[in-house]
Amino acid sequence: MTVSFSSVAYDADTVADYRRDGFAIVRGVFDPSEIAVLAKAFDRQYAAGLPHPRDFRHGNLMVRVGSDPALGRIVKMVQWPSYGDADLAAVRTDMRLFGLMAPLLGADIKQIINQLHWKPAGSLISDFAFHQDARFRKPAACYRNLAESYVQTGIAVDPHTVESGALRVIPGSHRLGALDLGRDAVMGSGTPEDALRQAGIDPDRLVDVLLEPGDVAFWSPYLIHGSGRNLSPRDRRFYLNGYVRAADCDRGEWAWKAGRPCPLGAPVMVHYEELMERPDPHYVGEG
Repeated sequence: MTVSFSSVAYDADTVADYRRDGFAIVRGVFDPSEIAVLAKAFDRQYAAGLPHPRDFRHGNLMVRVGSDPALGRIVKMVQWPSYGDADLAAVRTDMRLFGLMAPLLGADIKQIINQLHWKPAGSLISDFAFHQDARFRKPAACYRNLAESYVQTGIAVDPHTVESGALRVIPGSHRLGALDLGRDAVMGSGTPEDALRQAGIDPDRLVDVLLEPGDVAFWSPYLIHGSGRNLSPRDRRFYLNGYVRAADCDRGEWAWKAGRPCPLGAPVMVHYEELMERPDPHYVGEG
């Protein structure tokens, strides 16, 4: 049986897969021409971010750069680029994403993650340690019923293969609740499987989430996941948008109200605690 939500058709078992495994994949949500537009948006953001000598912030926009031993300066991540990029903003409220989220979150949905992730080919600092996204949902009082009210989505812009550092997950680990996986830093800190063993989890259960451009993966905030370095000859890009049931969250930008897309206006409180006191452009760590 196939069900349809707002122009997205997928097996009725997809939601059941998500609830059982903590993640699911929907193939071919965005077509090649749409992915080409996304790829150009990634290129624009990378070019704009590369000249920054260190992490840069302007309101909720955050550009994270790094010095890679193999490649020199790289852009690792951009948070909330959609405030200044119409193509990225259009995707964050695309009704196909609403169609995937509505069965889980309802018709009133906020957004607390809007991120571009790069794994440049050959980078030595583009890996992600095994972690649960729930650890970043702070302050905790603002995120109620987190296990049921929040879903992370990722759109593949390039092929996600074992060689290129595809997402690796432990199916069913979302039912274990919050775990201490022993890492303060996640990005560029390695993906040692010892952290899983110390938490009583068998690394042999790891599954690679293999994606083609246009595929959408979505996963629970308690799903244990990570990813290795990109050893392929091309970049591996991922457009992340994290959504939350509006009634269960005191923060975040509106994505859809009663199923209708909500454009971005002046930034509201998401993660940046000093948004109202220091919304101006500045480098992180400046006095």
